Amino acid sequence: MVNIEFNTLGALFSQLGLPSDDDFINRFVDEHKLDKSIRIDQASFWSPNKARFLRDAIEEDAEWAGIVDQLDGRLRG
Repeated sequence: MVNIEFNTLGALFSQLGLPSDDDFINRFVDEHKLDKSIRIDQASFWSPNKARFLRDAIEEDAEWAGIVDQLDGRLRG
């Protein structure tokens, strides 16, 4: 049985099929900023599948919702 860690940005990035190391995450956040009027799942830099994952995590208040909120905050910071 695989134990999935839902509470780290690295785990979220891995789930999204992106590199999950701190350097990549920090570069990603620095290069991708969101305006207050755009929901995280509507950002143009996500593929349709990644956007759907993020939207579902938020709407279903899934295990990933908290870390998606954390990423959202960092992208607006």
